Amino acid sequence: MTNEIIKVDGVTKIFKHVKAVDNVSLSIKKGDIVSIIGPSGSGKSTLIRCINGLEIPDSGEIYIDGEKVDFGNDKNLEQMRLKIGFVFQHFNLFPHLTVLENLTLAPINVLGKSEEDAKALAETLLNRVGLLDKKDSYPAQLSGGQKQRVAIARCLCMQPEVFLFDEPTSALDPEMIGEVLDVMQELASEGTTMIIVTHEMGFAKKVSSRVVFMDKGEIVEQGSATDIFDHPQSARLQEFLSKVLRS
Repeated sequence: MTNEIIKVDGVTKIFKHVKAVDNVSLSIKKGDIVSIIGPSGSGKSTLIRCINGLEIPDSGEIYIDGEKVDFGNDKNLEQMRLKIGFVFQHFNLFPHLTVLENLTLAPINVLGKSEEDAKALAETLLNRVGLLDKKDSYPAQLSGGQKQRVAIARCLCMQPEVFLFDEPTSALDPEMIGEVLDVMQELASEGTTMIIVTHEMGFAKKVSSRVVFMDKGEIVEQGSATDIFDHPQSARLQEFLSKVLRS
């Protein structure tokens, strides 16, 4: 019996004759914290969007909990998505709903929780990310860092098996990045399974059980954080790190 939550097997995604993801295979086990790094346009975000069914692969298979995702079957796709939490770069909060309403909407309408139970869970999770005092505020009244912490709490409300983070700090001002990374680090310390597309190399090195380096749609190199950051093997990874780690 495997504890593999996600298996990506030979996935390719093409946009206008360009292979955004090129024959990628990846295995994610329970408790893994996998950071995906690489230059802009290397296919990182497209890969995790394929995992969540936001993009349909042109070839290859994706398995969640050992079951193949049927991208042509909306019901199957919906069931698989319930197991995956997705935190977007630009928060994707509903502007006309309060923070609390943003958190309770899906648990009530998708999971069938009572309003009372959904509200209790939402308040617990808002407290966990340090934003319980903002529960009646609207997204427009929050800073970028606060919005992203609300987005993480909203994902937690659905109690997914794995979290996908798509560059969760790239839309934030520098002083707000730390507050989001702190929440993510706490999740990591609790054994939450996470796949993180990130430009935050220090964070990736600190929390990752594995780091995957992508370039031109392919996985060029992967290994432990120490392997990737301290002992890069490929010339392409060495070149990338020399640029991004330059102080």
